[in-house]
Amino acid sequence: MELKNLINTLHPLERAVLPVLKDQMIFEDIVIAAKLKDIEVMRALQWLSNKKVMSIKEEVNEIVELDVNGLEYKKAGLPERRFIMVLKDKELNVDEAVKKAGLHKDELNICLGLLKRKAALEIRKDRGLMVKLTEQGKKLMDQKFLEESFIEKSFPLETKDLKAEDRFAYDELTKRKKIVRTELRKTKSIILTELGKKIVASKINVGDVIDTLTPKMIKNGSWKNKSFRRYDIEINVPSINGGRRHFVNEALEYVKKVWLELGFKEMNGQMIQTSFWNFDALFTAQDHPVRDMQDTFFIRNPGKGSLPEKKVVNEVKNTHEDGGTTGSLGWQYNWSDEEAKRNVLRTHTTVLSAKTIASLKKEDIPAKYFSIGKCFRNETLDWSHLFEFNQVEGIVVDPDANFRHLLGYLKKFYEKMGYEQVRIRPAYFPYTEPSAEVEVLDPIRKEWIELGGAGIFRPEVVKPLLGKDIPVLAWGLGFGRIVPKYYGITDIRELYKNDLKQLREIRAWMK
Repeated sequence: MELKNLINTLHPLERAVLPVLKDQMIFEDIVIAAKLKDIEVMRALQWLSNKKVMSIKEEVNEIVELDVNGLEYKKAGLPERRFIMVLKDKELNVDEAVKKAGLHKDELNICLGLLKRKAALEIRKDRGLMVKLTEQGKKLMDQKFLEESFIEKSFPLETKDLKAEDRFAYDELTKRKKIVRTELRKTKSIILTELGKKIVASKINVGDVIDTLTPKMIKNGSWKNKSFRRYDIEINVPSINGGRRHFVNEALEYVKKVWLELGFKEMNGQMIQTSFWNFDALFTAQDHPVRDMQDTFFIRNPGKGSLPEKKVVNEVKNTHEDGGTTGSLGWQYNWSDEEAKRNVLRTHTTVLSAKTIASLKKEDIPAKYFSIGKCFRNETLDWSHLFEFNQVEGIVVDPDANFRHLLGYLKKFYEKMGYEQVRIRPAYFPYTEPSAEVEVLDPIRKEWIELGGAGIFRPEVVKPLLGKDIPVLAWGLGFGRIVPKYYGITDIRELYKNDLKQLREIRAWMK
């Protein structure tokens, strides 16, 4: 009964292919015998293979074919054969011999070289180049060259099957122009299983069952007393990988959703920024090591950008030099607007926070903003560092905000990202005070990993940009270190290696 049910599930293409199958056949022979297209036979064989009716064995072999010159020489004879045949028992001028043999100039050079090596020619100069056959050459007139025997064979040939003399001839011919060519050819062999042999022995026919019920059949009643093809819903079919977003982009969208649900607005900005916004506005001194080439990617062309309105520039300048109106002593140096104009690939998305604070008006406060964007640092690539990475940025501008609110936002975010063990410890950053680092326990490595920095912006950052000093909670979190836990990834580089197998099989991001 199982065999009968299986036969009833066969597609018309499978029914067309099965009767021509023998114990073992190659794909090309099946195509000819079944009188179907290659793609139809291949589809039928794949379906039969899924049903365990047969197996497909694929081999890659090196094949020898005659090239254009080889096909010509197979009909007209090799140039060296035609050359010695026109000489026979007489001496000829080379030009006359070439004309009689119907050779090209490049073929003459080959003939002279080959026949000289075989001791078949005598060459002398007398009113031109004269050639005649030696005794050895005369013997060759009645003998077949190995190369001649080779090109007379039925092609294609497999190099692994060549005998010693054929291999010698093949090697010699490969040194000559377009006589033979080799290529790698895949050969598919079809091997029937015991189940397949039973089905073939059943003598099934293409018209045994109806595959499609048409309106015409319903009208004329021809469907009655007919057998319909069964559909096997349990068959093991090849998996289909539909389109989907890159898993990193899925995670990015989820992070955006988290902050939007918490009432934040999104900040956006260019990846190329002036040093003014990337460093100076954040109270990073112009001689700070972070502004060196080994840490930052500076832009060569255009090397410099423009500064914002003069009022903001002067406030930042005064704060750097002597603290301005912030009550700070500043950095006690002469601030340079040329240094501030230098273009960089932004080293953090905090540059967007600085620009946003500078744009706020009185009626905009309180305000909450976030961003997710690419940053660039001249880092050494390893399992936890990239030179191009995404950063999750956030600020809360609110006169009533405090450090406990900051801790609450951070813990809520990491809770939504699936982290249960989070700790926040004191740290130092040049533009926040107090400052903190967020760490989580890596469940795979069993060690604490730093995921980002946070704190409250110093007055030296806020007052020059906003015009007054109010609490601004701020954080910059490493996105590339946040998401690996969810995917079971231990090396941050795996996020961007674009492995197709990984992209197809990796789990979807939580909703």
